[in-house]
Amino acid sequence: MKPPTNALLIIDIQNDFCPGGALAVAGGDAIVPGVNALMQDFPTVVLTQDWHPADHSSFASQHPGAQPFSTTRMPYGTQVLWPDHCVQNSNGAAFHPGLRTQDAHLVLRKGFRRGLDSYSAFFENDRKTATGLAGYLRERGATELTLAGLATDFCVAWSALDAVRLGFAVTLRADLCRAIDLDGSLAAALEQLRAAGVDLQG
Repeated sequence: MKPPTNALLIIDIQNDFCPGGALAVAGGDAIVPGVNALMQDFPTVVLTQDWHPADHSSFASQHPGAQPFSTTRMPYGTQVLWPDHCVQNSNGAAFHPGLRTQDAHLVLRKGFRRGLDSYSAFFENDRKTATGLAGYLRERGATELTLAGLATDFCVAWSALDAVRLGFAVTLRADLCRAIDLDGSLAAALEQLRAAGVDLQG
């Protein structure tokens, strides 16, 4: 077991991000056994869960004529328009059935505000609205975070970069992540992570 200063942050291993889901990440389900094994090593384990209302503004279906994976301008900046996914209380929003959710100490739901998307586990996409996770981790005594989950180039990367910005030491288990890789987004994310001092492992 790692010391109490360590916490594991597992990002969005949900049905819609796994093969067969509405926004499937190739091989997304393949990381589940490794993530389950990793949970046993950490004194604090947090799961994040994308949790969108059915009319969420990041859905292409809410923008007449827009195609999924196109972009639009939101008050907080450029937003990718996604296929409808992780709708609250749907099977797609549920965690992958193989994930050992019973080993988590906290489940953090994000993206539940209709007009504001949320990639990071720490802030909504306006970069100002905090989720409260940083305070929770600090109360638990965590100073070092290890991240795994989906998808490397969006929610995992944004969470890792915010964690560094908030003063945590961050390790990313790249072998326990999978990427969407939208127009080179994976290479760009990895470059940002390295530049920020994230320890990329696996």
